[in-house]
Amino acid sequence: MSEMLRVGVVGVGMMGRHHVRVYSELAKEGRVELVGIADTNLGRARELAGKYGTTPYPNYTELAREGLDAVSIAVPTSLHRDVAVEFINRGAGVLVEKPIADTVENAEAIMQAAEDAGVTLMVGHIERFNPAVLRLKEIIEGGLLGRLVTISAKRVGPMAKRIRDVGIIVDLGVHDIDVISFLFGEPVRTVYARAGNVLHPVGVEDHALITLGFEGGTGIVETNWLTPHKTRTLSVVGTEGIAYVDYISQSLKLYNHEWIREAKIDRREPLRNELEHFIECVENGERPITDGEAGLHALRVALLAQESARTGRVMEVKE
Repeated sequence: MSEMLRVGVVGVGMMGRHHVRVYSELAKEGRVELVGIADTNLGRARELAGKYGTTPYPNYTELAREGLDAVSIAVPTSLHRDVAVEFINRGAGVLVEKPIADTVENAEAIMQAAEDAGVTLMVGHIERFNPAVLRLKEIIEGGLLGRLVTISAKRVGPMAKRIRDVGIIVDLGVHDIDVISFLFGEPVRTVYARAGNVLHPVGVEDHALITLGFEGGTGIVETNWLTPHKTRTLSVVGTEGIAYVDYISQSLKLYNHEWIREAKIDRREPLRNELEHFIECVENGERPITDGEAGLHALRVALLAQESARTGRVMEVKE
């Protein structure tokens, strides 16, 4: 591996273009070399490549031949397995945007390929790198809120103009499934969900309410593509107080019977934090915070939530 990591991005739509921007910033700092970007929309790839001084490719296989050290994959979920395995087999560390895959089997295939090749596999659960979430985790572990009872998340907003090959539970719900599990410090044990479709065809839910069962408490996720304004919030109830997080403003307020406090947050772009962590893991051979196992667990729970919504049953999460 060269001293400066050779990186690329596959899929430069709504999320992928931000990966390109951050990598270009890291390139200016001498951290990486942004070798190229690939998208089936070559016009879009050319436009971004021109803006950030890199090379456009019409497909991921051509970019894969460039011998990258690391790559971000931000293509539709159903393509994650094929694209990830292509780069993994060529020795590149891979960051796959959440969810890790469209099925448990495809997720496990990506994980097995990375293990066999001995390369880094990271899943883009970006909220784990939100400074407010990280500060909240410190506060929970410090015991300021006492024993956790419930954690509730609201992730709602209008339907974004991008292609979706999965419903809202797998597309957005996985964010908070992962964060709530992270904050409780344990895997989800049971899941129950109600969901439906208003603007989408049958089988593609656009609103859902998910209840997550833990040994230590309960998690609730409310998500939809129907609300006219974007809301990204989290509340944590403990025996000694309650905390409120706004993911977007990166604010954290704590309440108990005697006082109200606002935590000091060193605000920073979560994606920048995430990509820096990814690069460090590739460079040092370390295991990412959001590794394949974390991505698989969030996906497994999300898929069981979809099944629960279809059947009306409480589903047990079996690893």
